[in-house]
Amino acid sequence: MWTVLIILLVAWAVLSIVGFAFPGLLWLAIIGIVLFIGTIVFGIIRQRSRRPRS
Repeated sequence: MWTVLIILLVAWAVLSIVGFAFPGLLWLAIIGIVLFIGTIVFGIIRQRSRRPRS
């Protein structure tokens, strides 16, 4: 599970960098940032739900 999340985070980071590097692709950077944050939130939620409640 964490491997997939890390791969997605790297992909979104690259997408954001490409978006900022080329003048007409700012929208791509914004999408990359939103997906990056969404993936982090998803990972945190999944991690918290797996912990056994004591």
